[in-house]
Amino acid sequence: MSDLFVFNEAVVISDGINARVGSLTASKERFMPWRTVANEDDKPLFEYRLETLVKGFFKPDLLLDYIRFFVLFEQDGDKTIKKIAGYHQFHAVREAVKATLIAAQKQGVAEPRANYANKVEAGSGKAGVVWHTQGSGKSISMVCYAAKLLAQPEMNNPTIVVVTDRNDLDGQLFNTFSMASDALKQTPVQAADRDDLHEILASRQSGGIIFTTVQKFASLADELSHPVLSERHNIVVVSDEAHRSHYGDKAKLVTYTDKNGVEKSKYTFGYSKHLRDALPKASFIGFTGTPISAEDKDTRAVFGDYVSIYDIQDAVDDGSTVPIYYESRLAKLDINQAQLELLNDEVEGN
Repeated sequence: MSDLFVFNEAVVISDGINARVGSLTASKERFMPWRTVANEDDKPLFEYRLETLVKGFFKPDLLLDYIRFFVLFEQDGDKTIKKIAGYHQFHAVREAVKATLIAAQKQGVAEPRANYANKVEAGSGKAGVVWHTQGSGKSISMVCYAAKLLAQPEMNNPTIVVVTDRNDLDGQLFNTFSMASDALKQTPVQAADRDDLHEILASRQSGGIIFTTVQKFASLADELSHPVLSERHNIVVVSDEAHRSHYGDKAKLVTYTDKNGVEKSKYTFGYSKHLRDALPKASFIGFTGTPISAEDKDTRAVFGDYVSIYDIQDAVDDGSTVPIYYESRLAKLDINQAQLELLNDEVEGN
């Protein structure tokens, strides 16, 4: 078993009609269907699901890409677990990398990809939004994305900045990336505080995966804008839970007291503006399970168009989550009819 584990990348189980794929250490529940062929929108209705899996998963160029970037390892005590990506993660990462190459196309950093279907403006710095519902494996998708992007020669050894908005998420995601250091070909680093983050980014000339919370990009009270930390074009900011904290491009007037006790006023911005002030030529991509669209908070306005969508219905169809049912109920009201008539008479009298 241990010798087979080294060489086996994926296991397919099938009854000749239905088919699922998983890793050698996966439980029955972790074996998932493969519904696509060329991309996430290519879901042919073949009579046999096995045909879709053979034509999609085992297509030579796709399989080689899969083996290189989409097989990860995780330690659970003394046990090593092999994890492999699902079809939605595989195609999402491939599309996200294409989008990033277009968004980062500045001064020859990346060449445009003519076959990219979604709307990504060359050189815009907006690589888009990966909308994958909760529980669909965003962490694995982000690791695979980083591994594949780091290997792109057009990016010239990029620096990846992974941004979360909570310390616990920062730690969890950092641990996930650290366990995948073999696939990433490097060990991630975690910024301890604001000064540490500034020092890491200002001194980094190429490469590296840096973890930080978005709050470390906050500006100080006496700063009119966040200082520039790097003007390199091949920095990519990857935002986890991008729907929550990455807004604030519009100014707000606030009053504060300086260190001398003097009350002052100034215009302030949100973390979206601070990030872009600090890394003005970087590209940004968001991973989220719940994108939002509001007047002052719009995930796509900040990061760009969707590059991949795997919603709740997709997860239900794949059997990775249970269906959600909504039951409408009428509230039971006890109305005093006599009082109601008196109120009606009052209203009509006025």
